[in-house]
Amino acid sequence: MKPQNFEESLVWYVIIGTYGIYVLGLLFPIYSLLGWVLGGYVVFKIWLQTEDTPPNEKVRIPWIIFLWGIYSLIILVATYIGITDFKLGTNALLRAILGWLTSSTIMPLFLLSGCLNIRAKLIYRAVCILCLQSLIAIPIAYAAYYVNLPGILYTSPIERLIQNGPIFHDVGFYTSDYGVNNVRLFLFTPWCPALALVSNVYFFMVLQESNQRWRYIGIVGAIAMNLVSLSRAGLVTLPTVLIIIWSLKYLTRPEVQITAGIISFIAGIFSTTLTNAATEFVDVFYSSRADSSRVRAALQRVAIDAWKEAPIWGHGTQKPGPPVLANLPIGSHHTWIGLLYTKGLVGFLALLVPVLCSFIDLLIKARHSRIAETALSILLVLIFFSFGEQIDILGYIFWPGLIIIGIAFKESVRKPILF
Repeated sequence: MKPQNFEESLVWYVIIGTYGIYVLGLLFPIYSLLGWVLGGYVVFKIWLQTEDTPPNEKVRIPWIIFLWGIYSLIILVATYIGITDFKLGTNALLRAILGWLTSSTIMPLFLLSGCLNIRAKLIYRAVCILCLQSLIAIPIAYAAYYVNLPGILYTSPIERLIQNGPIFHDVGFYTSDYGVNNVRLFLFTPWCPALALVSNVYFFMVLQESNQRWRYIGIVGAIAMNLVSLSRAGLVTLPTVLIIIWSLKYLTRPEVQITAGIISFIAGIFSTTLTNAATEFVDVFYSSRADSSRVRAALQRVAIDAWKEAPIWGHGTQKPGPPVLANLPIGSHHTWIGLLYTKGLVGFLALLVPVLCSFIDLLIKARHSRIAETALSILLVLIFFSFGEQIDILGYIFWPGLIIIGIAFKESVRKPILF
């Protein structure tokens, strides 16, 4: 498997070079820059194409990607209005615009990159190689813990230029939860739940690898990344999305419907037992890291209360929380509540509309397209994680999945049939 053009070369070598880039402390700027380079290359190819351009070389941008672009622009407007309304100053505005260039614009840019001649199977293979590298990196990270090496080795000096927070530029091995004797790995991602998010995205991509050996390596690597992150969301999302995709794929079959009916009947008989089991599972889920659950819930309550001060356009940017909330920014740890707080109802709807349209489009195509099925799986992962992470600022870390979604968007299906 080798890249065949400029865009494939960029994607291939950046993915398989992830750990090298990470060790240099350049992962955030290079991943973000890649989105702009690929997006700019799309515009360049559109500018050069003529009526004589071969059909397979022509660039066509699906309407859904325009929706994502509009979302990004609305976020910029909401940021400006929010910062202006609260008189946060020019400094805050400039930092917010720089943050916008490396966050809200990244998802539309990588989705747009799917319009280029990039083969999905090339991305699958590159991700499998990265999963193999992760299988090597995991024991090294644990060894660093047992020999008492520092969890964070250094913070890239690039952070002083971008100023979006040291955590995006830290280079290290592991971390631990406050007050808990555990070891969690984040590998090349900024924090542990982000690794779980990436591993879930990668899992559904490597399932499509045509080479059996590489597919097994990719699956084992993705699951290992999920496990070492110790993320509750990661452990729940993976099987949940698998079940949803399987159900959507086979639910129209009579034997599946009959089996589902029998299971529903039996579940009705034991409904009390099942309800109690579900309640216990939820309690265990939240109590497994009670401090984290408490802080997250408090952050959400504070953000909702503060949103009422600026319901339409929001506060423009996040603000540090009080010490009782571990000084975590208000509006963090939840995509939708975070948008309400920082960008108001306008920003919330700006993201909700393209997400819903993307889901419907991929749902229609997935029955007839393996790429669309994979893209739908990735989108479901992002939706699940959006209730515990800020997906809009993590686009740079799961960008291979965004390109797959972009490729699925440009596919046309002759007989769109809903599941």
